[in-house]
Amino acid sequence: MKISSRRKFLGMTALAAASGTAMLTTSCDSQHPDSKYPFIHHVFFWLKNPGSKEDQAKLIEGLRKLATVPTIATFHIGVPASTNRDVIDSTYAASWCAFFKNDADQASYQTDPIHLEFIEEYGDLWEKVIVYDSIDV
Repeated sequence: MKISSRRKFLGMTALAAASGTAMLTTSCDSQHPDSKYPFIHHVFFWLKNPGSKEDQAKLIEGLRKLATVPTIATFHIGVPASTNRDVIDSTYAASWCAFFKNDADQASYQTDPIHLEFIEEYGDLWEKVIVYDSIDV
């Protein structure tokens, strides 16, 4: 490879790396003033029958129905990851994370008939629920 083409290649590589880093930094900045989803509602569920795969599957089915509430901008349904460190609590059966565009959308979600039906239909599955609501700073 000629020196001038090597320099050009290295320069282009450095430019591409810098561009990628800038894009990642911008997209991960939760303090960005025009954050897409400034209200996050994260719920953890512990089942009455902790080892029951059937109950876990039924709860996840219910969470998928819950995801149809119109004010939810986006959502995530999860189960404990296989990570193992002292600070990790993996005793829950499922987690539900709903993202809202504003406080009013989240407040509307709380009284939405789909949400109330979810609690009525699936509430007998869980023993404990912990909710963490957070907003951008």
